[in-house]
Amino acid sequence: MTNNTLFLPPKGDYSQFLDENHYEEKVREWGLSTTKEVKKQFWFKDDTQKSAVKIIGYEIYGQSEEYNTVIIEFEDGKLCCIHPAYLKEMQSPSFGKVYVSTSNSEPSPKQKLETKTTQSKEKNAEEVHNETTKEEEKQQKPGKIQLPEEKVHFTAVVKQFALSWNNFNEENDEVIILENVVIHEETPLEIGLSWCSHSKTLKKLELLPKDTLEFNGKIVKKKLPKGKDVEEKFIIDTPVYYKINNPSKIKKC
Repeated sequence: MTNNTLFLPPKGDYSQFLDENHYEEKVREWGLSTTKEVKKQFWFKDDTQKSAVKIIGYEIYGQSEEYNTVIIEFEDGKLCCIHPAYLKEMQSPSFGKVYVSTSNSEPSPKQKLETKTTQSKEKNAEEVHNETTKEEEKQQKPGKIQLPEEKVHFTAVVKQFALSWNNFNEENDEVIILENVVIHEETPLEIGLSWCSHSKTLKKLELLPKDTLEFNGKIVKKKLPKGKDVEEKFIIDTPVYYKINNPSKIKKC
């Protein structure tokens, strides 16, 4: 890396991947892999060269904790935070280089164009993310339920399978709609409908509608985005305002 690189290290503790399946699920969610074989190495590009990095974790932010900042590690051990949409841009061979003046001379027209192209890409990625954030927060209806911040134990019933639009990879993701969702604490808390990603772990269970489950996980307020151009059987008309993240220790009842 060059001295021009600005590192933004994580401020403190950050979320780490539970296992290989969790890593693959998150990388696909961020749109950083569209192939069957999930990538282990990515490129971070600065003004003069590119460096190999690996994703070691992520930070969670947003009013409902549904957005992520990726934590990458360079070969020399340095850590840096980066938005997944911007890291995705860096993987493109056409990712432009920013011109950095090392003298009093004016940049050439070609260098000006490269700078303008890169700045435009950065701005577009930020605008897309901001517009998505505003739209999703606008759609959310604040519930009266006080959600626990830590992982808790759930029971739920599989209602149906659906498709949900993912703005990061610009395609529909497979999700599971759960009904009769209950958080089992000292006083059971009824949630109603929730949704979660149809991960590899869940697919191994070969779930069907009406299956009753118990599992651990974390719940956040995040409305299910509607799928685009999908069959009617993969659409749910009722709004679903809560998402369950990283379900584990899943059992069929």
